[in-house]
Amino acid sequence: MNIKRLVETSLLLVLLVGGSKVQAQRDETRSGGNHILYGDVSVAEAQATSLKPISLDVLLYTESGNLVSRQTVPSNGRYRFNNLTDGRYEIVVEIENTEVARFKIDFSSRFITDLRQDIPLSWHESSATNGGGTISAADIYNRPAKNVAVFNEGLRARAKKNYDDALILFGRIVHTDPKDFPAWEEVGTIQFIKKNFDEAEKAYVEALKLHPNYELVLISLGRLRIAQRNFEGAVELLTQGVKVEPKSAQANYFLGEAYLQLKKGSKAIGYLYEALRIDPVGMAEAHLRLAALFHGAGMKGKAATEYEEFLKKVPDYEDKKRLEEYIAANKKH
Repeated sequence: MNIKRLVETSLLLVLLVGGSKVQAQRDETRSGGNHILYGDVSVAEAQATSLKPISLDVLLYTESGNLVSRQTVPSNGRYRFNNLTDGRYEIVVEIENTEVARFKIDFSSRFITDLRQDIPLSWHESSATNGGGTISAADIYNRPAKNVAVFNEGLRARAKKNYDDALILFGRIVHTDPKDFPAWEEVGTIQFIKKNFDEAEKAYVEALKLHPNYELVLISLGRLRIAQRNFEGAVELLTQGVKVEPKSAQANYFLGEAYLQLKKGSKAIGYLYEALRIDPVGMAEAHLRLAALFHGAGMKGKAATEYEEFLKKVPDYEDKKRLEEYIAANKKH
């Protein structure tokens, strides 16, 4: 078997399939697909006397801003959206028609079927005499009203792959409001897509200056540095990403990949297995990376086991025959 070819194929999946932020919309309603999106909504109390909201609304939008579905969820309950098609989405959490959190979801990898996105929120008692409070999430930004329409227009342009127009729109926002870290992230992502790596890094760095623990940017910039072969720099960022969100399958996966590229396989193994534990199907390509690592170390039996586990999750893999030949030749019975 051409193991070098398989390693190169796996790395290509890391940088392109796993990192793609834009997927053409095949069905604007996004129904009739095989994906399931679910998670727990947890509201932590800052003070025991705080009166948490009884329920919240969880809304699912397509990347271009069209509403897919809306669910009312108890403050410590679970949401679930079924039968979603490929593409990118945004989860918006509202309380009394006020947005309190927004999360991006990516179903562009063909290996992902089910995806869990928990929504941790904090309820803080306000100084108001009526005992009210405020709810917040780490990555919410109170954008000035004049920029809200521009931001949404930028999202629509990016969804249509009109990257130049989107870049102008998000650039207009950061020019008028340099503290808008989600807009900086969008600038960085578009520059990344356009392969303007230096400009992408500058934008991501600006976002991190404003929000040092912005998980999305830590992962995106880490992935960018892998593409630039700045593996030490990628490890620094992705290590922080794992600290910020230990349950992030992507942060663990890409950190393992960065260590692999540094030829530090003993450090990579733990993160790759953790990515698989968190998201067994979505991170299935981690089996390919582990198999390549074990093969290179002469542990062909373990490599065969990883290929076998991969094929259980991705039975229609294009190189299935090659993997089956390797498994037959090397698996210990």
